[in-house]
Amino acid sequence: MNEIQDMAARLVQVPGVVGVMLGGSRARGEHAPDSDWDLGVYYRGSLDVAALRALAAEVTGGPVEVAGPGEWGPWVNGGAWLDVRGQAVDWILRDVDRVRAVWEDCRAGRYEVGTQAGHPLGFWSPCYAGEVALGRVLADPSGELGTLRAEAGTYPEPLREALTGAAWEAGFLVSNAAKSARRGDVLHVSLSLSRAVGVLVQALFAHHRRWCLNEKGALASVSTLPDTPPGFGDRAGALLGALGAGPPELTARVALAGGLADEVGAVLGG
Repeated sequence: MNEIQDMAARLVQVPGVVGVMLGGSRARGEHAPDSDWDLGVYYRGSLDVAALRALAAEVTGGPVEVAGPGEWGPWVNGGAWLDVRGQAVDWILRDVDRVRAVWEDCRAGRYEVGTQAGHPLGFWSPCYAGEVALGRVLADPSGELGTLRAEAGTYPEPLREALTGAAWEAGFLVSNAAKSARRGDVLHVSLSLSRAVGVLVQALFAHHRRWCLNEKGALASVSTLPDTPPGFGDRAGALLGALGAGPPELTARVALAGGLADEVGAVLGG
């Protein structure tokens, strides 16, 4: 950890970097010995990517590809994957002004779902606020990240209402999937049911006033929350894990998804 703390202190010396936060399982204390170290590198304005590359090469002992803002996509917009003496350390760039804007949207009950490589259900903008709320500040010379983290520690009720209200989409997806199941359309059924489960997971996290950061581990986590329907995780896993190839199998899985959507709707109040 001392080495990571030192790395964070050096990162904030790079022109444009505002602060550094530890994220992921290590920030939450849920990590395994071989878990990656995820560092959110928060920047403002013009970021000195050349200086980041030089630092990356120094700490790894060789050249490292560092993606500047926008090179990885619109939401996870840049960073680097480092190997520091056999330990994986990820730098993830975050535009601090955009994070602040997303947080203000969350407080007003607004959110976006954008296309982003590596996020099969899309990138849900509240992730930005959740990362700050659940992260651990490593370097923050101006105190800006600490302030934002304190604010995001309270889940906004307008966002809760917006995300739980959006659970209606799951039923719509299931209805469309039912038509495709009768035709044996595996691709459309599987995509529809996957998104339906994803929407329900997001709604259940919001219902419990919990931040959902991405799809990884989300189904298992939400299944442990008190108001989640009994067996939700196992049942969702069953319908997604063995869709089958013919109309009877697909139709059966659609029926399972419809049942989950109805039960979550009852939890959310309609």
